Amino acid sequence: MESKSGRFPFPFQPYPIQESFMEALYTALDQGKIGIFESPTGTGKSLSLICGALTWLRDQEEEKKREAARLLDKPEERDAVKEENSNSQLSEPDWVSEFVQKKAERDMVNKLKDEELKRKKREERLEMIRHNAQLRYDMKRKANEDDEAVKLLQLSREGVESESHDPEEERLIVAEYESDDEATPKSRLCVDDDDEDLEEDHVTKIYYCSRTHSQLAQFVHEVQKSPYGDTVHLVNLGSRQNLCINPEVIRLRNVQMMNDRCLEMQKNKHEKREKAPDLEPKRRRGDAKATCAFSGFENLMAMRDEVLVKVRDVEQLLQHGRETHTCPYYSTRMAIPAAQVVVLPYQSLLHASTRKASGIKLKDQIVIIDEAHNLTDTISAIHSTEISGAQLCRAHSQLSQYCERYRSRLKAKNLMYIKQILFVLEGLVRTLGGKVGQNPNTQSCKTGSELLTINDFLFKAQVDNINLFKVQKYFEKSMISRKLCGFVEKYEGSGVQTHSKNKENRRIEGLGRFLQTLQNKPTDVLEQQVAVEDNPIMASPMMLVESFLFALTNANKDGRVVIQRQACLAQSSVKFLLLNAAVHFAQIVQECRAVIIAGGTMQPVADFKEQLLFSAGVTEDRILEFSCGHVIPPENILPIILCAGPSGQQLEFTFQTRDTPQMMEETGRVLSNLCNIVPGGVVCFFPSYEYEKRILGHWESTGVLQRLQSKKKIFQEPKKASQVEQVLTDYSKCIQHCSNAGSGQTGALLFSVVGGKMSEGINFSDDLGRCIVMVGMPYPNIKSPELQEKMAYLDKHMPHVSGKSPGKALVEGLCMKAVNQSIGRAIRHRGDYACIALCDHRYARSGTLQKLPQWIRSSTHTHTTFGPAFASVRRFFLEKRQRPPL
Repeated sequence: MESKSGRFPFPFQPYPIQESFMEALYTALDQGKIGIFESPTGTGKSLSLICGALTWLRDQEEEKKREAARLLDKPEERDAVKEENSNSQLSEPDWVSEFVQKKAERDMVNKLKDEELKRKKREERLEMIRHNAQLRYDMKRKANEDDEAVKLLQLSREGVESESHDPEEERLIVAEYESDDEATPKSRLCVDDDDEDLEEDHVTKIYYCSRTHSQLAQFVHEVQKSPYGDTVHLVNLGSRQNLCINPEVIRLRNVQMMNDRCLEMQKNKHEKREKAPDLEPKRRRGDAKATCAFSGFENLMAMRDEVLVKVRDVEQLLQHGRETHTCPYYSTRMAIPAAQVVVLPYQSLLHASTRKASGIKLKDQIVIIDEAHNLTDTISAIHSTEISGAQLCRAHSQLSQYCERYRSRLKAKNLMYIKQILFVLEGLVRTLGGKVGQNPNTQSCKTGSELLTINDFLFKAQVDNINLFKVQKYFEKSMISRKLCGFVEKYEGSGVQTHSKNKENRRIEGLGRFLQTLQNKPTDVLEQQVAVEDNPIMASPMMLVESFLFALTNANKDGRVVIQRQACLAQSSVKFLLLNAAVHFAQIVQECRAVIIAGGTMQPVADFKEQLLFSAGVTEDRILEFSCGHVIPPENILPIILCAGPSGQQLEFTFQTRDTPQMMEETGRVLSNLCNIVPGGVVCFFPSYEYEKRILGHWESTGVLQRLQSKKKIFQEPKKASQVEQVLTDYSKCIQHCSNAGSGQTGALLFSVVGGKMSEGINFSDDLGRCIVMVGMPYPNIKSPELQEKMAYLDKHMPHVSGKSPGKALVEGLCMKAVNQSIGRAIRHRGDYACIALCDHRYARSGTLQKLPQWIRSSTHTHTTFGPAFASVRRFFLEKRQRPPL
């Protein structure tokens, strides 16, 4: 099917580059390509993605309907299929061929009839909802049968002896475990036969993912404004943190604690529904198990359909959920099969177990990954994990106490696997130079770091004889991590007060006291970071242990383990680094019909293809590349490379030269000159926080900051993310005030850091960013053991291109990605204009220039002396002031 120019519905007359974008996108989807789409921010990329992809989806569905109608209504069409089948079966006897042909024909027609019937029913139901019709649902299906919680919790419910034990304790005991060598009874995995007709097939859909929830919200708003806003079935997925409306769950704040509490409530409700009233044991007053009041089946089904008939962002979903007293989290997941567009964050798509838990099926579907400039790093980060000595000791202590308390009620295989996990934890702590069973805060370690292959690390920990694949399966099936969380929550702190002071409870109290010692305020930066991620501290760190052990099942060549030994065991850590992101991306590109990887800048594309696509098994002929210029006219942008400052000092910000007083003073002179002639806002990016602190300190002592302050009010990027909005608001108000007042100050100067809070996702449009200044080149720390190992891996497994090693290309690529993201903050729409000053003579190298976005590269001028550069900037802004706006 060919895409014809002008066929794409659009809310306004599209720019030529938007039409080209949609044409290329349509081709990529239609031909099942892996598309790499580069379109600068401000060129309407999101709208082009929406209209191009949904036009293809509409055409695809209409073609399917026409094809089904031809085959169902016209016997001659079926005869053609029959003749085609007979030509491929000439060697068989006639009666066999005839039987096979008739069966194939019957199966094909029956399948088409079933699909057509389901489609019509679904469309009729949704059309009725659009007209506010009241629907009734068949209640024979168990509530939440599709939800991952029920499927997993069923296993833990079976096999528990409950005649003479405290019901509250039963939920803490793992069910009898069957190893992976034994068959699982059908009753455990299959839904009732009567319910199979209610299982919805997944329609052809588009999975759209981006990096942050704010970017996803912007995309949903674009869909609402598009010509497809009233007709498309869109589902907006989020975590419980984003979509839960139950006050008892929301107050927990920590993601894992919220997940555990929600799943426990679903389990309690499921058990309550399953038990017959006359068989349910009487409980003491106040002993009833809490259930969620927002997960009523009829309400969930109603909201599921409401979600499909009207495009809603997260805030609108929350509002609708509160109004109808219905859970948005589960309603949106139940709507996935019938949705045409599913909007979700990176983690939900790129992590296989999260995809499975969310009910996402990628087979023959479309995936669009937006803001994909750091996709390789994102996949590596998602699958890398770190765990501290304190967390390892805490997990070992908890599991030991759990095993001791329930030893008489645990089956043999459960005890076997629990002992294996304890053995592995002992080995991990041993690699850090410590011992389990002792307070990690008081155990000293010999400081230092060590980097090992996975196999070498397993040998060092002396756990190479343990089958981690079987241990991982045990974690998944038994849900021992969740059981342990419940155990610790029950017996830590006030939990012990509800029981008599017997020997058993004294041991548990000892556990509580020991846990409390592990939760002291951390004194090390690394431990502080871990505590922030784990704050409030989870009941049990076993889930983190589970993630780390799962990471160790990667192929030996694809990962490394970093051992960091600090002064004491609690602050030491082991970290798994994923070196080969392609191993986790391969399943996505293999299952999907087409994958679109889009970003404002995808440079350097060659490195991206080599490290992620080719390594994932994608061939060159399946890749389609598209790159377009900006919608702004060329005269609205002035990119310049400054090789020298006003006094003739060469600008080179290497580690050896950037700290010299001469270089810092010359940089101050460059910035002072630019602030004298640039109106509005100037955003200056430094390569690191460390260098920003050093150069600003020097400028303060030499009077440079005072000179800058006379022309521009100075702002600095805050360290806390919560303060970013306030700084941006003050920065914006200052520029607006200076523009209106005509005072001595002509605007504002904002100091930022490459890779910091201002370098991505922040728009400095119009007067907020008339000039972007890049001080030096933000090369990553080449001495980092993680980076060195990644470079060594690439040099060994990737081909050399143009005589350059892949490791060196990686370092340059990381640098230029960061630069491209930072300088892309300025130009945000067709009428915008800005100057981009790259302060370092190394930007003029041909290889570096090629890594700039094409729309910037084509207009870039290199100046070996400062005078002509200064003159061109002054002329640029004079012309813009004299020219009327577009």
